[in-house]
Amino acid sequence: MKLKLLLISCIFASLCSNANAAVHTAKILTSGMVLQRNEPVKLWGTADRNDVVTVSFVGKKLPARTDGKRLPKQFSATINDDGSWLVELPALKAGGPYTIRIADAELTDVLIGDVYLCSGQSNMELPVRRVAEYFADEVASDVNNNIRIATVPKVFSFDAPQADVPVIEWKTLAPQNVSEISALSYFMSKKLQRETGVPVGIVCSCWGGTTIESWISHEGLQDFPRAIAEADYYSSADFRNNIKRLEGQQFYRWNAVLYSKDAGRTAATPWFAADFDDSSWEIVYPVATADHAEATRWGFDGTNAVNGSHWLRHYFEVSNTYAGQSATLRLGCIVDADSVYVNGTFVGTTGYQYPPRIYNVPKNILREGKNVVTVRVISQGVEPHFVQEKPYKIVFADGGEIDLRGAWRYHVGAQMIPGPPMEFFCYKATSLYNAMIAPLLNLHFSGVVWYQGESNVGRHNEYARLLAALMADWRKAFATADLKFFIVELADFLHSSDPGRAAWAELRKAQAAACNADANAYLVKNSDLGEWNDIHPVDKKTIAERVAEEIVKSRK
Repeated sequence: MKLKLLLISCIFASLCSNANAAVHTAKILTSGMVLQRNEPVKLWGTADRNDVVTVSFVGKKLPARTDGKRLPKQFSATINDDGSWLVELPALKAGGPYTIRIADAELTDVLIGDVYLCSGQSNMELPVRRVAEYFADEVASDVNNNIRIATVPKVFSFDAPQADVPVIEWKTLAPQNVSEISALSYFMSKKLQRETGVPVGIVCSCWGGTTIESWISHEGLQDFPRAIAEADYYSSADFRNNIKRLEGQQFYRWNAVLYSKDAGRTAATPWFAADFDDSSWEIVYPVATADHAEATRWGFDGTNAVNGSHWLRHYFEVSNTYAGQSATLRLGCIVDADSVYVNGTFVGTTGYQYPPRIYNVPKNILREGKNVVTVRVISQGVEPHFVQEKPYKIVFADGGEIDLRGAWRYHVGAQMIPGPPMEFFCYKATSLYNAMIAPLLNLHFSGVVWYQGESNVGRHNEYARLLAALMADWRKAFATADLKFFIVELADFLHSSDPGRAAWAELRKAQAAACNADANAYLVKNSDLGEWNDIHPVDKKTIAERVAEEIVKSRK
């Protein structure tokens, strides 16, 4: 009899354990999260079996309701036929940290405060590490447990609005956590937290290079037939997979031919070797100086850009003081890709034009007297060049510098046809709304910060309508008719002599027009912070603080 009772008890325990394990919360709902104050709070997820999901706050510290009523000990929800569940809590006042128990799992260190959705393309995404050298002391020391930032993983979908995102983590603002988070979000959250005194949560859902159409739903694009056609065109997974297969073959072939023909790689003495004889090479000045007001066009044949590999070498002197020391090599920005060697030792590579080239030169590489830096540039479509008015130098720990401008030796390694085109599905209509916005729709946000437009400059004439469509689409999807949008004005870009600069100004006019027509949209000035030679202006702190100031002002 005792054996029978023990068996029944074990089976019952097993069933209870399985039932508890069957309840899953949405990936965005994790320990360390921030929930929006003064608004009903939704908690949701899925379950593998029919049951009731219970939610409760654990411990003596409980949040206060905004209506002054007593918070129930427990909330519950029935699991729907499709396996989904949702529990709605009453509006709560700012505070925390709290612990929330959902079924048998606990979410700890939960705060209640103001939560913002930051979205757009690369200037929103640009991580703290890309600007850290300009704000080194601040980034290295600042800790604020009342700020949490979650970055939505990069995924796309043409199938339908998705119910969830991949694994995501809320990170406290601290030096060890901020390297890869959005710099604009980082500085903005600090300013907001100082101004309001309540916890601040940021959800970053952004992807460099993306168009505004990729962030709008299929329904929201009904007035834009070209965009709808684009979404439908790429909707087949088999079609997309075939594109990627062919693309992979094309890139393999292009690179195989390039490497087989590149004399700099196949020569008995490779052209990056410290002792390679480059005395017959052409002398060029890739960066303008006082003595050479115009840079040499070395990747141009007089009619067209020369695609393929290009080799450039520059000699410089190192004093006894710096010989053997480690150093930082700054090579501005280079179009398109580069691999770099110092005295024949590989020190770094970058695959596309925009990131600043900052390479570490290890100890014992630099020697007293004559040294050489070799740059192998790969150009696939546009004229290769060193971006002007950027730093080209070697920097030592004590602040000493060696200027790398002036005369370089140059030779083509292999001339190629233009590189094969590459398809980015994340740039296509609806793909990011489905995968990176739709899974967030049960969250409530204080507002949306939108920094995007660079990829729509070529079609600036329709941007005002598209921005209005996005704002209307998200307000409907989030069921918040008065959701505030803080639109970051496009930064100025390109030289005053470049005819393409005018299109950027036109897109800024479109942003302004959309904001002027919308009572809950606010344009944040940013054009004055632009850099003619960098599509990613470094000063993300000033624009972030302007956004924060506009948010605070909008509440008055």
